Amino acid sequence: MGDQSGKPKLLDQLRDRIRLKHYSRRTEDAYLDWTKRFILYHNKRHPQEMASRR
Repeated sequence: MGDQSGKPKLLDQLRDRIRLKHYSRRTEDAYLDWTKRFILYHNKRHPQEMASRR
C-alpha cells in the first residue's frame, strides 16, 4: 500500500488518521477529496514541498 520506501503515501496517512479519530465515512471522503484537489491544484506537489522557505 505504501511506496517503495515503506512509508505510507500521504492519502493513506490521512485516511488512517481520520479513522483513528472515528470520523464518519462521508467526512473521510470529503477530506480526502479536498486533499486530492489541493494537490492537483498545486501541480501534484507534496504539501511538505510547499512549506514556506526562509
